[in-house]
Amino acid sequence: MTDLLPLMAAKYNYWIYTILMMTGLYAMIAKNNLVKKIIGMNIFQTAIILFYVSIAYKTGGTLPIIMEGGHGGGHGAINAADYINPLPHTLMLTAIVVSVATMGVALALAIKVYRQYGTLEEDDINHQIRTQAGQ
Repeated sequence: MTDLLPLMAAKYNYWIYTILMMTGLYAMIAKNNLVKKIIGMNIFQTAIILFYVSIAYKTGGTLPIIMEGGHGGGHGAINAADYINPLPHTLMLTAIVVSVATMGVALALAIKVYRQYGTLEEDDINHQIRTQAGQ
């Protein structure tokens, strides 16, 4: 067990993402309130975004901006392993926009459901739908 402690301490960020993902998944599955489900979905999305940004980090890496040399500068070949890959960060900016838009639409639908059924509890909504279908 003592051999695992340094490994677990070095990868603490993976534990945080796992806890956040499981919290969001639990909220989406186990909660009956629609707003709580939406918040759980947002927590889940945030955990995924944090995960991708974290795995894009490289120890000792620098920004991929080449200042000296330029085209044909003659300073030798550029080693791509020395630079941080900006693509995951760029994709996660898009994911953040999609996450905000998804949450906005979900909350707007929750408002519509509340106006229609007078509640945000999933069980009550299902009961009302079943009783309306039976009439």
